[in-house]
Amino acid sequence: MDTIRTVSTQPFKDQKPGTSGLRKKVRVFQQPHYLENFVQAIVNALPEQQRRRLVLGGDGRFYNREAIQTILEILVANGVGEVLVGEEGILSTPAVSNLIRQYQADGGIVLSASHNPGGPDEDFGIKFNNASGSPAPESLTERMYQETLSINQYKRLPLPPLELKAGREYRHGNTLIRVLDSVDDYAALMTRLFDFDRLQRAIRQGKVSLTFDAMHAVTGPYARRIFHDMLELPAHLLRNVQPLPDFGAGHPDPNRVHAHELWDAMMADGAPDLGAASDGDGDRNMIMGRNIFVSPSDSLALIAEHHRCIPQFRSGLAGVARSMPTSTAIDRVAKHLKVPCYETPTGWKFFGNLLDAGKVRLCGEESFGTSGDHVREKDGVWAVLCWLSILVDTGLPVDELLLRHWHAFGRSHYCRHDYEGLDAAAADAVLQGLLAQAGSLRGTSCDSASIATVDSFTYEDPVDGSVSRNQGVRLLFDNGSRIIYRLSGTGTGSATLRVYLEQLEQRRDKLALDSIEHNRRLGQFAHQVSRIQALTGAAEPSVIT
Repeated sequence: MDTIRTVSTQPFKDQKPGTSGLRKKVRVFQQPHYLENFVQAIVNALPEQQRRRLVLGGDGRFYNREAIQTILEILVANGVGEVLVGEEGILSTPAVSNLIRQYQADGGIVLSASHNPGGPDEDFGIKFNNASGSPAPESLTERMYQETLSINQYKRLPLPPLELKAGREYRHGNTLIRVLDSVDDYAALMTRLFDFDRLQRAIRQGKVSLTFDAMHAVTGPYARRIFHDMLELPAHLLRNVQPLPDFGAGHPDPNRVHAHELWDAMMADGAPDLGAASDGDGDRNMIMGRNIFVSPSDSLALIAEHHRCIPQFRSGLAGVARSMPTSTAIDRVAKHLKVPCYETPTGWKFFGNLLDAGKVRLCGEESFGTSGDHVREKDGVWAVLCWLSILVDTGLPVDELLLRHWHAFGRSHYCRHDYEGLDAAAADAVLQGLLAQAGSLRGTSCDSASIATVDSFTYEDPVDGSVSRNQGVRLLFDNGSRIIYRLSGTGTGSATLRVYLEQLEQRRDKLALDSIEHNRRLGQFAHQVSRIQALTGAAEPSVIT
């Protein structure tokens, strides 16, 4: 057996994790020592007693398998007691979170760039989840980053290429490597949260129909097992379920632009009752009904409203949470349910403390992420099962559910304008410019609404008291409308400026309008007052969703 090698290295200055870990182009990670440095930094940041058992897996994108081998060699060299690896290195992000919790691991390493494209010239990512299954808090990611700035060596034990077949075990040094079926434990968890017998009967009897698009990403195996094998959904209703390293040359982001195949199918005659898609690593979801799109914000609010249709929540919701840019639709449901609604910064890690403390049981983000207290990540397949449960329990189609919800609670006409490929300094100048002119902006009107408040969102965690500042600039109107400006933390190159538009509508004749068209005037106003074109050169958004 080869001996442990201590390899000399030098720091890379660009390894500061963002809201979802470290994301770069594949060729950056392929540089000598780059991945090794970061993995060693993760290990160095963990106390000795938290190196007992770790989970490892990724979304199968290009470089996933090679990275798994490298990471195992470093973990073995550092004496990690046990590593649980997904078959062929594949695990969805919510499945990693579940395995950490189920096997009481000390954490997990997730290889994914989420909804970003894959391929040799595209994106790769790595992040660490803590012992609760939640993405690492800022205190831990900062320790990792500081380690990357001072690292001068890493440990590595060369291993033969490992066959990652379920059931295989390897012992190297003081480390046991166990290969687990990628789907088994997650599927078993779903059967404990939902009434699979009832859902299966409804599908078999034709009372509800579903089409699901895995976008050639990680949820393909999960969809085959859960929707086809267990719920008996016909195989032809599952789309793009073979995971591919480049996601079939597609962009695995489930929205109306990139999931156009699903969109077209659901807008056609004879569409199923429910259409859904998930993203690269399986944590996001898009929900559609026949001839109608459900915004992620409305999806979260509808699940909260009908939570008793879902066995997981039949005991009630202690509270709910949303990210700050997410629409206020769930706030109104929470008020009706008489439960607290927490507003957090963007980034699933901010929900972790609330979930661990039992303050919330349901949370979500406008960026197509929804989940409950069963894991500490957003969960795409779980969200689809929630909607199936609601359709079966109520017997109502998606469009009717939405209309009834809007009549009861009003509608947040909501959309997002993304300005992609911007110079980072120029994009930041947009936010700073808004804050600099806060005084003059107050009282400025758009149609019949006036700006009442301009601020930079600051969050104080109610559990541990930690404070997160500069989480986005908010323009709050006196009628409940909002414009939010925020720089994305999920890109790998240039900056993306996201502008979120929300108008609260109570008039019944305005409820069913197209939200993108309804917000057109507000979008023009948001573009003008922030001087986006003058500061960045962008004449219009790259993508509107």
